[in-house]
Amino acid sequence: MTPLSISAGTVLSAIGAGWAETDKALCARRSGLRPCDFAGITAGFAGEVAGVAEHAFSGPAGFDCRNNRLADMALGLDGFGKAVAAAAAFYGRARVAVVVGTSTSGILSAEDAYAATDPETGAMPADFDQARTQDLFSLPRFVATKLGLEGPLLTVSNACASSSRAFVDARHWLEAGLCDAVVVGGADSLCRMTLRGFASLGLVAPGMTRPCDVARDGISVGEGAGFVLLERTGVRPDAPVLARWLGYGVSSDGHHMSSPDPAGRGAVAAMSQALDHAGLQASDIDYINLHGTGTPANDAMEDRAVFTVFGDQVPCASTKGWTGHTLGASGIIEAMMAAIMLRQHYLAGCLNVGAVDPAFKSSVMTETIAASPAFIMSNAFGFGGTNCSLLFGAAG
Repeated sequence: MTPLSISAGTVLSAIGAGWAETDKALCARRSGLRPCDFAGITAGFAGEVAGVAEHAFSGPAGFDCRNNRLADMALGLDGFGKAVAAAAAFYGRARVAVVVGTSTSGILSAEDAYAATDPETGAMPADFDQARTQDLFSLPRFVATKLGLEGPLLTVSNACASSSRAFVDARHWLEAGLCDAVVVGGADSLCRMTLRGFASLGLVAPGMTRPCDVARDGISVGEGAGFVLLERTGVRPDAPVLARWLGYGVSSDGHHMSSPDPAGRGAVAAMSQALDHAGLQASDIDYINLHGTGTPANDAMEDRAVFTVFGDQVPCASTKGWTGHTLGASGIIEAMMAAIMLRQHYLAGCLNVGAVDPAFKSSVMTETIAASPAFIMSNAFGFGGTNCSLLFGAAG
């Protein structure tokens, strides 16, 4: 595919607000996971973003929900709004699209509304605005409203690959000429459904998640948001280039609702397609940001798939020990981490690992090292066997 430029980016998660805080936490190997104490749920650890409830929401009141608050906080960081405004001034507001991923949107608002339902009449609270909070289309509507954009909008809800897959749909729109720039990203917020749902599946680790560890025992659920501005390279003369997006691969396991194909065939297909799209060989890749959830089945499958494509010569690690699994937002948050590592010249190894699973054959990192990566792959492999691999390159 023709490489596209990432001309701006912003990120928010449990380890910090913005590029600089995220970079600092990655380098210091400081996790944002804490014992879960959200909505009365105390199972395991969670990656909760600080200050969400106290945040002064800047959008229209009807959009005010935890998910859009995360988006609002992220959009206010890293000069992102100013960068989008410059692009909109150059291309026109109607030529800048919004493609975002989320898995549960503002479902916490619906949970609260159901809890407050009138027991006599069954009526939900009058101020519950389903269309602008829980509805999956709430997020792109809010982002476009906040940024003053008038281009086409799309929500991708593809489980934990949602905001990775958003890059792919954005690329299709650019290739089709529907727009000249795209705000790509996503947000996912803590809610009772995900915390209790993953717990009921036996997938929540009692302690901090520890991807790739021999004794790994599940995920820590997190939340966050992130956005990039994606556009064709060289069209806007003054546009900076933070990183380049070079290729992608998508596939579907067709295996199970909640378990990956143990053979990793879908993951192999996604990673191989990403290399083909970018015109790169496996040996060209300097680091793989694993999906690495910390569950026994996912990590074993991904190790098998990575070894099949890359052998044991390409360093790989999961960053979920920092943020927890931010579900539909994990793709954009980890894309931003890839961009940070490309620009700041290091590679982050897994957190919380005592001993890497001896059955693993890939080159799992457990320390952070100085390096000058040119190409980083980022994987997102979600429930239902939905797989997406993205390949990023240094600005050059």
